[in-house]
Parts: sequence; C-alpha cells; structure tokens
Amino acid sequence: MDTLLEINPVPKPRMTQSDKWKKRPCVLRYREFCDQLRQVSAIKGYLPDNPLSIIFIIPMPKTWSKIKKDRMRGRPHQQRPDLDNLLKAFKDALLKEDSHIHTYLGITKVWGDEGGIIVRQ
Repeated sequence: MDTLLEINPVPKPRMTQSDKWKKRPCVLRYREFCDQLRQVSAIKGYLPDNPLSIIFIIPMPKTWSKIKKDRMRGRPHQQRPDLDNLLKAFKDALLKEDSHIHTYLGITKVWGDEGGIIVRQ
C-alpha cells in the first residue's frame, strides 16, 4: 500500500554546534520540515518500518516551460539535493533510533508537479 505524504522533501544540512543559536536558513528549513513531516505522518498513521521503500518527489521549478515539465514529470532527479541527505532527514524526523531499519527496497527521487514523499508498506 502506498501512502502519499504531502510535504516538500528537504535534505538534512551539515550542522555545527553554533546551529543551536545561529539561525541559518538551511537549518531553519530542515527543522520546519521535520515538524511538518511528524504532523503529516501522524495524520496518515505512518511510521517507518522494514523494508523501507520511499519515493521523494522534487517539485519542478516554476520557470520551466510546460513542454519541459511534461517531459521531466516522473523522470529521475539527478542533481542536488543528494538522495542520502533526503533519506537522513526523513529518518531523523520520524525515528529516534533508526538502527532497526535493516532493508531498503527502493529509495528514489523524481521530478513532479508538487513536492511529496511516497512511502510503500
């Protein structure tokens, strides 16, 4: 069963001790993403479990033409943010300890009209 979490994926930034008091925009976006992801997951009744299978949908830029959007919809996203940083942000937001996750069936990122995260259970 697929569950769509309607939230724009945000990668986990590299953080330092000073991020506890500094208000860097990337860290603020990440923290807001974590809070929203917890809310959306609770509403949908989703909790990560084995095996973990996720599709990150990255929103296409508004500046792209309709033709380019039609061509790129559902195609692999091959630029920043990195897939491993998206996954780390996802797991850190929803799990206190992620060591029990032992199998990944498929973790991908694709272009879409709206941002979202599809989780397969």
